[in-house]
Amino acid sequence: MLTAAVVSLAALGLPTPAVAAPAAPERSVTDIVPAPVSATADPNGGFRLTPWTVISADRGAGQVADYLRGLLRPATGYPLPVVPHSGGLPAISLELGHDGRIGTEGYRLRVSRDGVSLRANTADGLFEGVQSLRQLLPPAIDAKTVQHRTWTVAGGTVLDYPRFGERGAMLDVARHFFTPSQVKLYLDQVAQYKINTLHLHLADDQGWRIEIKSWPKLATVGGLGAVNGDPGGYYTQAQYKDIVAYAASRHITVIPEIDMPGHTNAAQATYAELNCDGVAVPPRTDTEVGYSSLCISSPVTYRFVEDVVRELAAITPGPYLHIGGDEAHATPPADYQTFEHKVQPIVAKYGKKITGWHEIAKTSPPVSAVPQYWDFGGANPDVAAAAARGNKILMSPANYAYLDMKYTSSTPLGQDWAGLVELRDSYNWDPATLVPGVGEAQVAGIEAPLWTETIRTSDDIEFMAFPRLPALAEIGWSPRSTHNWDALRSRLAKQSPRWAAQGIDFYHSPQVDWK
Repeated sequence: MLTAAVVSLAALGLPTPAVAAPAAPERSVTDIVPAPVSATADPNGGFRLTPWTVISADRGAGQVADYLRGLLRPATGYPLPVVPHSGGLPAISLELGHDGRIGTEGYRLRVSRDGVSLRANTADGLFEGVQSLRQLLPPAIDAKTVQHRTWTVAGGTVLDYPRFGERGAMLDVARHFFTPSQVKLYLDQVAQYKINTLHLHLADDQGWRIEIKSWPKLATVGGLGAVNGDPGGYYTQAQYKDIVAYAASRHITVIPEIDMPGHTNAAQATYAELNCDGVAVPPRTDTEVGYSSLCISSPVTYRFVEDVVRELAAITPGPYLHIGGDEAHATPPADYQTFEHKVQPIVAKYGKKITGWHEIAKTSPPVSAVPQYWDFGGANPDVAAAAARGNKILMSPANYAYLDMKYTSSTPLGQDWAGLVELRDSYNWDPATLVPGVGEAQVAGIEAPLWTETIRTSDDIEFMAFPRLPALAEIGWSPRSTHNWDALRSRLAKQSPRWAAQGIDFYHSPQVDWK
């Protein structure tokens, strides 16, 4: 009818009406953060959720299916039952198979009018695919109450798998304490960007945050302090195990850190015998670093370390314990070597592998150890030598990846000792070229640490982490060939309504045209 009308008007010499071009879709598979290996949009292939939609889950996919149902039900109000077979009903299908290209965390996603197919080799892969799938729904899907609207999943196909095996976030709970509920909130927030490890910095000069039953005052006395005299706190072992289990439900592995031989003032203020002179040091609530050290020559030190490692290993199912090792300026170099050579076998004795700040590289740790690089990039002979021996290096350069650095000089929170780190700075680096001698094959992955000297609340965490953490997640997940600043700016802008729906108090960087 429209064509006939246009011809008729033209025959009369009258202007013909313009035919509107199809509107750009609100969401697309090409908008996913982190960017997939490949994505092809099908604007006409959207799948509509209805009250009759089911979630079909293969055996072994049930936990991910329940998680997906928990994401979709509050806003839709639909029952979305998890079933073994769709029975002809419209379905989101979670399927496990054997695809050599996608590895353990990759997935294939296909969205058409007939349904959604998400395929992976493991539950981890399905979970990461769900994080992409949820971005193809309207932002209102993250609302906690029923929203009366149409729910359409953007159509298309995605092939995806990670560049690096480890994509981490670190939360410093020692400078300021964060409750289990706050840690769980952060886990939920980072999981949606395919973060798969949470590094908990559990002990420092200002506070000790984990119950050690053989040294009970570490928590009850050493946990009292925080920066600026703010309230402290600690996790009982039961609370810690609950956090670990919650992280596992988000397919995130917890890596606990006890920093040593430096950053130990809270312990030394609590137990006098950890000092060489047997005199307890005063508690500290300032932010100076490098002044504390365990007594390297004392047998009590190693009994203490073994007790802590033994208890922490017993409640940590993940393969790694983080033994710190940074900024041990009060420990002479020879003593540092002595300490590490005694402590590293203790960690192995209790079935765990070592990770630690990159200073441990100078002690020639076992090749299973993962030094975590925190410096500014450039030559580091110790780290390069470790990589040459076979150690994988975790990249956390302070001038790119530290989420506690100020965005600008006027940012109300954060520090600036590593520089001002705007969003583009967080994205403008490559882990495989940061340190000479540490190439693609030697990189374990990336981690975004958030130190909390100035961070007191969950809103503070969110403001410093978003939007930088999603950008850093893309550095660790997406192929190098996909890294494009202008494309990221556009995709992050489309994430902001989701953050608003989730209540995330993010920084409105002027480098992005926010929607």
